[in-house]
Amino acid sequence: MVKDHSLDSQARGRVILIGAGPGDPDLLTVRAVRHLAMAEVLIHDGLIDPRVLDLAPADALRISVAKKRDRHTVPQEGINALLVEHGLAGKIVVRLKGGDPFIFGRGGEEVEALRAAGVAVEVIPGISAALGASAEAMLPLTHRDWSSAVSFVAGTCKGLVAQDWSGLAGQGRTLVIYMGVTTAQDIADKLMAQGVAPDMPVAVLERGTLPGARAMRTLLADLGEMVSREQVISPAIVIIGEVVRLSDAADKLAGGEDKLEHLARQLEAMA
Repeated sequence: MVKDHSLDSQARGRVILIGAGPGDPDLLTVRAVRHLAMAEVLIHDGLIDPRVLDLAPADALRISVAKKRDRHTVPQEGINALLVEHGLAGKIVVRLKGGDPFIFGRGGEEVEALRAAGVAVEVIPGISAALGASAEAMLPLTHRDWSSAVSFVAGTCKGLVAQDWSGLAGQGRTLVIYMGVTTAQDIADKLMAQGVAPDMPVAVLERGTLPGARAMRTLLADLGEMVSREQVISPAIVIIGEVVRLSDAADKLAGGEDKLEHLARQLEAMA
């Protein structure tokens, strides 16, 4: 019987994919911290908080595979090759990924490459960016009175215009968009063209759980302009749905008027 080395703490030559969560080191799982302390090779994303990297042994080989929009320092095939190379060399390799490895983290591709090469691999889940950032903003993605369904999409996927998102946002539904900052205006236009009301509440959660985090609310028709106006930068999550009204960012204007109601009135006047 072949022993499953991925579950053996004494095994050599293996890769551990760890979800680093949305940013705050306190949100790492106990299991993630324990395995980080075993790393001989640490291959990590570029947005990982330095305090998380410090949990690995000081003598561990650190390799950054930082990615930015339209510019990958190391392409995915190169990352796969690095994991395989160090795993076959008998090292305990920790692949540290922001959020959860299997939520827009390409963890599935890395697992496939490792299995094909015969390298033992295990996955330690992390709190996804959407869950961490929305919890910090007191914004429930589902709610008995407001939303019974939630969908996750990537705002930078190829063929954005051609993708059919109809039915993912609207009454009783919440849409969460990863990597949607640079395409915010296109996303708003796309959703409105597919039937989502221009006055649908929207939240943009920037740097969730990290120092300098911001939670901003607006309406779908104003999404692109707000991202530009507020100079939003990644990492940021866009949440679209009535649940946004429950956010801790539910600020009031002078006279107690809700900001979203104020924006809706402005939008109606402009129509």
